[in-house]
Amino acid sequence: MGLDHLLLLAAIQGITEFVPVSSSGHLQLVHGLTAYPDHGLVIDVALHAGTLLAVMAYFHRDVRLMLMGARDLARRQASSSAHLMRVLAIASLPVLLAGAALVLSGATDRLRAPEIVAWASIVFAIPLWLADRKAPPAASETEPPTPVSSRQALLIGLAQMLALIPGASRAGVTIMAGLFLGFDRTQAARFSMLLAMPVIAAFALVGLVDLLQSGAYQALGTALFAAVLAGLFAFVTIHLFLKMTRRIGLLPFVIYRIGLGIGLLFLLG
Repeated sequence: MGLDHLLLLAAIQGITEFVPVSSSGHLQLVHGLTAYPDHGLVIDVALHAGTLLAVMAYFHRDVRLMLMGARDLARRQASSSAHLMRVLAIASLPVLLAGAALVLSGATDRLRAPEIVAWASIVFAIPLWLADRKAPPAASETEPPTPVSSRQALLIGLAQMLALIPGASRAGVTIMAGLFLGFDRTQAARFSMLLAMPVIAAFALVGLVDLLQSGAYQALGTALFAAVLAGLFAFVTIHLFLKMTRRIGLLPFVIYRIGLGIGLLFLLG
């Protein structure tokens, strides 16, 4: 794999994983619209592992709370950290079950067409724009976020199932759901990023199991480099995206998605 291909994949995964434009959709476009070959399972796992480590590093205090929450849940002790772990589990379960069912049904390949990415990019941009318009004013940066209820977590989790459609964007549908539920932009984006941790971890774990079973250990050095690059892109993107959502909202991403979808349909037509 050439350095240009590796840089492109790491940039796409790192930049698009946590913003509402669909990382899976963009990666599918690399394969569908360029001469680059499929990057393979090893690089795929590495890219996701890199973004997972980036979001865990950025939200390291929340990761510590999640670990404390898992301990408190095991001990059946009520605490704010236990509540955080509970709502993340509630919000993660629907997409994990739906993803497993999709893989077992063999329908994943049928969703990878560039036309689906194009239409999903356009269609899901509209409710994202409507949700952004009704977003309440952002709270002070020093003010602690309002706790997410179990009902809100379940609704966001159900919305996250739509992210299985390439082009819909996991970040996009979860942020959109949070905004419709009354979160401000910062809280919606932050919860979406925390929710990415179990989802990406599950995806990476499944990929790792497949990797071990297939014995495809070649290019591990390249994979490590890809993980580092994707992690660096992701860390910077998380910081800039949170600042951006607070100041100007999500309209630039809505415009980008619609433009991307229209451009793809024009090229494919």
